[in-house]
Amino acid sequence: MAFKIEITSTALEALEAITDRRTRSAIIRRIDALAEEPDKQGKPLRGWLAGFVSTRAAGQRYRIVYKVDGKAKRVLVYMVGIRKEGSRRDVYALAERLVQRGLI
Repeated sequence: MAFKIEITSTALEALEAITDRRTRSAIIRRIDALAEEPDKQGKPLRGWLAGFVSTRAAGQRYRIVYKVDGKAKRVLVYMVGIRKEGSRRDVYALAERLVQRGLI
């Protein structure tokens, strides 16, 4: 049975901010692919982001940060963005700040 995909408003805003149509559609295809066995597709995150899973999209540059709810058979996409280690705009740094503030 396929999982239901839900995208938070934060992830939707980040997705809409991507101006390149090909990149955006590649990310959307990758999100849609999470409907089948999402827990096997990404890698679990650690630290403040424990419980979240991350997978690569659009040529390995973008990351999709999500949680899998096995009981409800749904995938919640929390964040979409570029991996820029050391940058304040890094997708993991942004997600970590949201978790620390209790927003996700």
